[in-house]
Amino acid sequence: MSGKKKSGSARAVPRAYGRLTRHERDTVQRMLERRASCREIARELGRSPSTVSAEVASHRFVTAPKARRGERVDASADLSAACPRLAAWPRCCNGCGRYRAIGCKRRPHVFYEARAAQLCADSVLVSSRRGIDADEPAAAARLEAIRDCLRRGLSPEQMAARNGGPVDLSPSTIYRWVSAGYDGMTNMELRRKVGYRPRKRAAGRAATRHSARRSHAAFLALGEDACAAAWEMDTVEVCFVKRI
Repeated sequence: MSGKKKSGSARAVPRAYGRLTRHERDTVQRMLERRASCREIARELGRSPSTVSAEVASHRFVTAPKARRGERVDASADLSAACPRLAAWPRCCNGCGRYRAIGCKRRPHVFYEARAAQLCADSVLVSSRRGIDADEPAAAARLEAIRDCLRRGLSPEQMAARNGGPVDLSPSTIYRWVSAGYDGMTNMELRRKVGYRPRKRAAGRAATRHSARRSHAAFLALGEDACAAAWEMDTVEVCFVKRI
């Protein structure tokens, strides 16, 4: 055994979670301000350079001109005519010699911001979970199978294929489709979610007994002047407790 160490950087440990975290995006923004290269940022994060390059290119936002402030720049947009920094790495104004591009007459000003990048990535993740992951004929067949099972009184657990049911979906997905109102379905069709039982109600309180002289009709009979001069009062009972 020669004992010589192999040259080259060690391989990054494979990650089970592929998306960049907010902490990693903060690191990207901080190193961009220090004018770090793509490979330096990748080594710091334990990611591939292509991942870092795609992250920066996909989450650039305009700060100037004012009319376009907050606009997201597409990764494929060609901004080489505006500034050479936008044509190649870092493809944004972070780390420019002019702090935050103040005084720079070139437009647009494009920056990578970790907070905005995280919000954008989260919105894409949420939108990807909406709708039905199937083409229209397959979705229609599954919805018809769910509706048929609901008419027969089956629960989503009984419908699921993993429990021997006819629907090739998980119970949680069936619940989600019904709650979302796909094909006009509602939670009222889930028998275990809806119960029909008369509620016990307290007996109504008996009307206060008083003589005809204390009725509202007798009050109105006093005349308009007397009614207008009358005061309506509530009775308050106060209980005092003597401490020994």
